[in-house]
Amino acid sequence: MKKKILLVVATYYKDISLGLIKSAKVKFTKDYLLEIKEVPGAFEIPVVIAKNIKKYDGFLALGCVIKGQTPHFDFISQATTDAIMKLSINSKKPIGNGVITCLNMKQAKDRKRKGSEAAEAVISVLNH
Repeated sequence: MKKKILLVVATYYKDISLGLIKSAKVKFTKDYLLEIKEVPGAFEIPVVIAKNIKKYDGFLALGCVIKGQTPHFDFISQATTDAIMKLSINSKKPIGNGVITCLNMKQAKDRKRKGSEAAEAVISVLNH
């Protein structure tokens, strides 16, 4: 039976998000059924995962947060990471955290292949 995986993707930085999706998708074989739901930003990712927690075997949180002039970056990054971890532990389901946090757009472009690492993490936990 195929494992159902939901990719929840923040589209605030569309080009970066597309790179994260592309790099993640290549890690999943035909043994997985992938679905994608888009959200405006990283902060919205955990609530969409929570709403769908019983429908899927695993999840990928993909997006990008880039540091600006205010502490907003720190709050969004920490809140998103904490919520993803809490959801994973409480549901006992793997949630790969592919939300990259960068200091500038160059770093983000250099890291848009990081979706593959989050995908590998989900696959690894599902196989345990």
